[in-house]
Amino acid sequence: MKRLFFPTAIASLLLSASLAHAETVEINLIDLLDNTQDGYCVDISGGQGADADPDNGLQAHTCYSPSGDIFVDQGFDSEQFADGTLYMPEFDVCAEVASTEAGAAVGLSACDGSDLQSFVFAGEGTITVAGATDMCLTAGEDTRNGRSDTNQIKELTLEVCSDAFAGSQMWGNRTAN
Repeated sequence: MKRLFFPTAIASLLLSASLAHAETVEINLIDLLDNTQDGYCVDISGGQGADADPDNGLQAHTCYSPSGDIFVDQGFDSEQFADGTLYMPEFDVCAEVASTEAGAAVGLSACDGSDLQSFVFAGEGTITVAGATDMCLTAGEDTRNGRSDTNQIKELTLEVCSDAFAGSQMWGNRTAN
């Protein structure tokens, strides 16, 4: 009698699929605003790459992906968006707003599933706090230079969603070029 191994093969396939790594993406403003390079991405403030310190919170910074890679300080797990989480796998932290009030800073902390870490983001459009869907993640109006004139930085805060600020509130995600 010939024995079929379909259940074993299927179980093995399902296990290997569940162990596959999620895609790391940048969260970028769709509008290039005043940036002369490659747009703004959500980025850890201060430092670069693995030297970035999550305790510094988040900012909008010139995107790195046009250089060919997504730096870890701009890398988010795209599969977590469906769960309402903006998760940075290299640092094992989640985005978190200080409050749901206008002007609230956007920081990073250990993922705990709290309301202040729960966002609505489908991969393109506004990013809102799940408990305050009228409040959008917003790149600030003022621009300052980073390490050089080609690195531009904007403050990242929570602000009332508005068509007037759509250029600073409409986000997408992308992989490295």
